[in-house]
Amino acid sequence: METITLNLSSVVELSDEQFETIALANQDIRLELTAQGALIIMPPTGGETGQKNLDIEGQLWLWNREQKLGKAFNSSTGFRLPNGAIRSPDASWISQEKWDNLTLEQRKTFIPLCPDFVVELVSESDSLKAIQDKMQEYLNNGLQLGWLINPKTQIVEIYRYQQKREILQSPQTLSGERILVNFVLDLRKIWD
Repeated sequence: METITLNLSSVVELSDEQFETIALANQDIRLELTAQGALIIMPPTGGETGQKNLDIEGQLWLWNREQKLGKAFNSSTGFRLPNGAIRSPDASWISQEKWDNLTLEQRKTFIPLCPDFVVELVSESDSLKAIQDKMQEYLNNGLQLGWLINPKTQIVEIYRYQQKREILQSPQTLSGERILVNFVLDLRKIWD
């Protein structure tokens, strides 16, 4: 099943509550909302993509648990970006300072900010161009560091705030640089 985009902007403008209600009623699919009001319907991932994504999330979670520099999130977490889009990266992280500045209510809903760090893993149903556009959207909304990982081609695109995109072929590891201090993502299981 491929990703489907429904242009709802000419029919209805979904509130956060309406979007959340739709998402809760359709838990077997991932939903996102673009800044233009289009609803993106993504099917569940296949086994290989799910396993690879969990490996990435697990490595990020373990690093975050040990370093205690912020909060890590899985692919179920929605972020309300400054441009109005609601996006759910495959894995993400925000600094402790950003988390502490959120109210208790903001922590319970779609988090009203762009993550400092995101990972998007290209699955069989993804359009590479759409994921690249999504990474650019994150950058335009304040992303500091992002990795677009394509297991099929073993290409990683690195997105950094106010810098050109870097493309790596078959790297074995990725550094969290100054954003995720001392974090190194091991990609060997991703390439298997």
